[in-house]
Amino acid sequence: MFNQVSLIGRLVQDPEIKVLDSGKKVSEVTLAVRRAFKNMDGEYDTDFIRVTLWEGLAETVTSYMQKGTLVLVIGRAQIRRYDISEERYLNIIEIVAERVTFLSNPFRKDDESRLDDESSF
Repeated sequence: MFNQVSLIGRLVQDPEIKVLDSGKKVSEVTLAVRRAFKNMDGEYDTDFIRVTLWEGLAETVTSYMQKGTLVLVIGRAQIRRYDISEERYLNIIEIVAERVTFLSNPFRKDDESRLDDESSF
């Protein structure tokens, strides 16, 4: 089986790192990804996708990226299950990042048209 997801979008908030009881470092961010087609009103919708980053990748993203940064995320989709009651549960799809590529400075005006200065983490 093959499970790989590639997304290009902007960070919705500044990344924050958490240290779990196990000592592992994690950062959960939300990526705003514009759809490739227009809706019935002639506008582009945006999906907000949760991305989980572990250990060194979490540290790098937290240190060098901020709200508004345009990034390429390559990872895998997984489902996290939350039990609401004995009879009900909620499944959340999230992306576990395996690679994040910095595509732009969030404050640069021409960042979407220039991808030649990317650096990979």
